[in-house]
Amino acid sequence: MIEDGDKRAVAGVLVKVLVHQREDRGMRLEEFASRCVRQGEVHELVTTDHDVTDPSIDRVGFLGFTEISHGGVIDRGDEVHIGGEYVGRVLGFDACHFPNHYNILIRRDSPVTGGQIALTPESPVHFGAPR
Repeated sequence: MIEDGDKRAVAGVLVKVLVHQREDRGMRLEEFASRCVRQGEVHELVTTDHDVTDPSIDRVGFLGFTEISHGGVIDRGDEVHIGGEYVGRVLGFDACHFPNHYNILIRRDSPVTGGQIALTPESPVHFGAPR
């Protein structure tokens, strides 16, 4: 859902692939439904099957880190594509490592890692409003 109107897609490139999963991560969703990201920032991409009402995000698969090449606003519900493939929708943000980086949580049916879906460094990453 677009909260305030149309926007441009946020783009980046994958700079590191991650290959681990956790069942006890204990991430917490920020109460904010959107975050601004700047060109040059690096943020972590994390998949989960939890939803926005869960108090703790425990089941996670780590995809990797993306460097933002075109800044903008990432909203809850945005579609995430990596290397042209649909990965899931933005669930929200965990700020346990902020200001170093956000964990951008991506909702899908089951958590996966970057290794499981064959991600590679330099793959394009796009966040955009649902089509």
